[in-house]
Amino acid sequence: MRNSAPTVAEAVRSLQLQVLQDWELILIDDGSTDDSSAVVEELRDKRIRLVREPVSAGLAIRLNQAVRLSKGEFIARMDADDVCFPERLAQQVGRLRRDPGLDLIGCGAVVFNSDRELIGELPVGLTHEDIVARRFVGFPLPHPTWCGRAAWFRQNPYDSKPTYAEDHELLLRTLHASNFAGLDSVLLGYRQDRLNLRKILPGRAALAQSFWRYGIQRGQLPSALRGMAGQLLKGAVDLVTIGIGINQPMQKTRLNPVRGSTILQWNSLQEMLRVRIPPIGG
Repeated sequence: MRNSAPTVAEAVRSLQLQVLQDWELILIDDGSTDDSSAVVEELRDKRIRLVREPVSAGLAIRLNQAVRLSKGEFIARMDADDVCFPERLAQQVGRLRRDPGLDLIGCGAVVFNSDRELIGELPVGLTHEDIVARRFVGFPLPHPTWCGRAAWFRQNPYDSKPTYAEDHELLLRTLHASNFAGLDSVLLGYRQDRLNLRKILPGRAALAQSFWRYGIQRGQLPSALRGMAGQLLKGAVDLVTIGIGINQPMQKTRLNPVRGSTILQWNSLQEMLRVRIPPIGG
C-alpha cells in the first residue's frame, strides 16, 4: 500500500470475512506519507504482518519482497483499495488443491468506484488456452485476483522494469512452462474511479517492449510487431478520448456488463463490511 489510509481498512476487513480463515497478511507500506500504517495497526489482528518501508520502491519490488517474507503454501494478492468477496480464498485455494498441475489462478472481478457504484466486470479466461490465446494483445487474468503456489512465485519473480505492465510481462515470460486458469465466479471488487493516462500510456509502452523481447526469443517477431502496433494505436486512442474527457464510456468499453448475481453478491458484501469486526489476537 502507499497512501491508502482511506481504503485499506475495508480491504483488510474483507479478508477478515473470508470463509477460509487460515491466512497471513503481509502488508508492505511502500513509503506512505499518510496514516496508512496507523489505520492497519488499529485493526489489531495477529494475522497481519505490517512491514513499513521509508521510501517507495514500486509494486513489482514490493511484491517480490512479500513473496520472500511469506510462509504459506499459496500466495494470493490484492491491492489496498480493493475488496475480496468472502469465498475468494476458499474457492481459489480449493481449486489449486484439487489440481496439482495448476500454478496460478485468477477469478472474476467487478469494477466499482469510490461511491460504491458498479461499473462492469473484468473479462477472465477460464483455461490456460483461453488466457494465452491473444498473448500479443493481453491476458484476461486480472492481476489483483491472482492466487498461486508460493513455489511458482519464488521461481518466477516480477521484473521491476516494465512499469504498470509487470503482470503481463510475467505471464508472457512464463506461459510456456506454467499452467494458468481462472474461475468464472466474481470474487473481487476492483476500485477504479477513472482511467489514468499516467498509468495507461507507460504500461502500453512497457508491454510493447515485452512483446519485442518475447518475439525475438520465440521466433514470433511478425506477431510481436503487430502487437506492438496495436499498443501504439490503443495508446493514441486513449490519449485522445481520455484526454478530452470521454472517460467513463471508454472505461465501460473494456468491461463486461454487471450480472444480476454479482449485484446481489456486492450488496451482501457491503452489508457485511459495515459490521465492526472485534480485534483478533494481540
